[in-house]
Amino acid sequence: MENHAAESPKTLAERRPLSPHLAIYKPSLTMTMSIVHRLTGAALYFGTLLLVWWLVAMASGPAQFATAQWFMTSIFGRLILLGYTWALLHHMLGGLRHFVWDTGAGFDETWRERLTVFSLIGSVSLTLVIWVTAYLVR
Repeated sequence: MENHAAESPKTLAERRPLSPHLAIYKPSLTMTMSIVHRLTGAALYFGTLLLVWWLVAMASGPAQFATAQWFMTSIFGRLILLGYTWALLHHMLGGLRHFVWDTGAGFDETWRERLTVFSLIGSVSLTLVIWVTAYLVR
């Protein structure tokens, strides 16, 4: 019977598998979009707090709603809403990309990069379509 507690730390360290260091990975678009997917998820949390503030202000009365509406229609507020729109669409398309991967498809290098480019171009294009349409409808 082996007594692992009696082994020296050097022996345990020698047996431990080593993980590859980050420096050996060549940065890729897929890796970058994975990081951006996480960042947009965090941004959506804070953007949703603004949406909740706007909805609560709407239910609270005309004065509170006017304050929220003033902020949302200011240049700064519109930039935040533009970023929120893009983050929502980018995160959604990234989720669909991951769904495709969950089915076992799209793992070869060509399709992995294509799906990443499609989600990036799609999120920017859909954001522009939504904002241009909203501007024209006003």
